Amino acid sequence: MANVVRAALVQATWTGDTASMTDKHEEHAREAARRGARVIGFQEVFNAPYFCQVQDAEHYRWAEPVPDGPTVRRMRELARETGTVVVAPVFEVEQSGFYYNTAAVIDADGSYLGKYRKHHIPQVEGFWEKFYFRPGNLGWPVFDTAVGRVGVYICYDRHFPEGWRQLGLNGAQLVYNPSATHRGLSAHLWQLEQPAAAVANEYFVAAINRVGQEEYGDNDFYGTSYFVDPRGQFVGDVASDSKEELLVRDLDFDLIEEVRRQWAFYRDRRPDAYEGLVQP
Repeated sequence: MANVVRAALVQATWTGDTASMTDKHEEHAREAARRGARVIGFQEVFNAPYFCQVQDAEHYRWAEPVPDGPTVRRMRELARETGTVVVAPVFEVEQSGFYYNTAAVIDADGSYLGKYRKHHIPQVEGFWEKFYFRPGNLGWPVFDTAVGRVGVYICYDRHFPEGWRQLGLNGAQLVYNPSATHRGLSAHLWQLEQPAAAVANEYFVAAINRVGQEEYGDNDFYGTSYFVDPRGQFVGDVASDSKEELLVRDLDFDLIEEVRRQWAFYRDRRPDAYEGLVQP
């Protein structure tokens, strides 16, 4: 019997406040569950605007604890209600002065499994993230969920192949990459890097991007979210570049083992030859 997981992702437009943004994502999750989805992921800092277009201390107000903050508590209730695994990216405050770009992973029974903190923090025009976030310090966790082994990478992380590989070595079958990427140089890379990572590491990738105009900075998030399989092929159509959209796709996890037998990248790795890669 095929090991098919029906998975979902949401690319959403900003509503103007956290309460309505969270409400909207809950409704998307309920619709995904009605369509048979068993796992869903949301975009980077899904319950807030992408405030990193500017450097302003007022935006620390979006931060909350993980897992004890209000958004993750609501997502736990949502997961329990729908029987769906939820990947919920938020702005995390650990203690005074310690802030992270984080994704909580919640199992289908509402249990909190853990979190991933974004490792690679950009500081360039339009992406002033070092003003807000410390680099992630929790490694590369892969979570045993009701649908299989799920990992997370976040936005700018995707430009760094090392984390993709570590998630594969840790057993990931599906990696969610929630992002906030606007039109410009990254548009070409968006269609290139994540399929390449799926091929190189032989697992499924869910690539999520925000969509539409937001209130901070000169931005236009281009959506085009997608699922890609271990052969680097899109699973169904890519989402719109201008409209909010819920994608629900069937992922055949048996394909992972098939591809790993055909392309034995893990067998043929040479870690003994890679020492120089980790030198500064």
